[in-house]
Amino acid sequence: MGVYLHPMYSLLRKLYFLFPAEQAHYMAMNQLALLTGSGIGKKLVSAFTASDETRHETRFLNMVLKNPVGLGAGFDKNAKYLNELEALGFGFVEIGTVTPLAQEGNPQPRLFRLPQDKALINRMGFNNEGADVIAERLKKWRQKKANANEKYPLIIGGNIGKNKVTPNEEAWKDYAICFNKLHHYVDYFVVNVSSPNTPGLRELQEKESLRKIIWNLAMINNGKAKAKPILLKIAPDLTQSQIDDVIDLAAEVKLDGLVISNTTIDRSGLNTPVAEQEKIGAGGLSGKPVRSRSTGIIEYVHKQTSGGLPIIGSGGIFTGVDAKEKMAAGASLVQVWTGFIYEGPAIVKQICKSL
Repeated sequence: MGVYLHPMYSLLRKLYFLFPAEQAHYMAMNQLALLTGSGIGKKLVSAFTASDETRHETRFLNMVLKNPVGLGAGFDKNAKYLNELEALGFGFVEIGTVTPLAQEGNPQPRLFRLPQDKALINRMGFNNEGADVIAERLKKWRQKKANANEKYPLIIGGNIGKNKVTPNEEAWKDYAICFNKLHHYVDYFVVNVSSPNTPGLRELQEKESLRKIIWNLAMINNGKAKAKPILLKIAPDLTQSQIDDVIDLAAEVKLDGLVISNTTIDRSGLNTPVAEQEKIGAGGLSGKPVRSRSTGIIEYVHKQTSGGLPIIGSGGIFTGVDAKEKMAAGASLVQVWTGFIYEGPAIVKQICKSL
């Protein structure tokens, strides 16, 4: 199937790209849900996309994963498509960003394709159904899986953020609410202070604000029967001194790891005409243009910490070569998002093959 998948997906992609990006996203995922709705359907899909070639056992923190290829946050915000994503062979899926209260997010359209750059721009604004609904959905998933006795259960990360209406000085409380509600149902957490689409959010990357959020989560975590790893997702737009601050803080609060990196607000060097970029407007840019910047930060952090701070690499991963580049720089796991849109459902298989 690997041989035929590209022509088939390139045809499908042409079709999906006729629709607005956000609409196409839900169309594709709902179609996949129909296909994987039955046990037989799921097995068929897995045979094509996730056969034994996606076996690449990886240990990260205290987790054992089927393979090191995950799906980044923002794709399955509400944990609705875990069954479908599992069928595609992902080793782990990061759900969210989850906020305490449900949010509409920014007005549509808010997701845009830049095909000339193999990139996307989004200004979703943490649209999600809220921590209670998502926790309930994860609980059901866990119950359904309780007797499955799988060697490699799908690892689920919970990416958490603050509500738009919450002032920054109260932000630590929002992170704590999400942390408590999801704690029992996710395998690890990612603190998201680096999305460019919630006004003022990136200010929380400053050392003092960050210390307050993470110290508090660490204290809650230590009080739980089973502590869950806490990682921090950082922006590719940080200056070197800001990155140094993050490294210092990580050591101080014993952070479990970093996700490097989120989307960028930098628009330099794009092939997409400036007029078109201006028409799209503000948002975070992901895909190929972020690749080298995110790899550079991974390399820097890895060096500065002598490899002592675990890293999930994210940003511009389309192929096995891209994934290897991130790993050579110091990432233990990788996450795809934009690459998944452009390369299609066999992306995990393709990456695992070359690992």
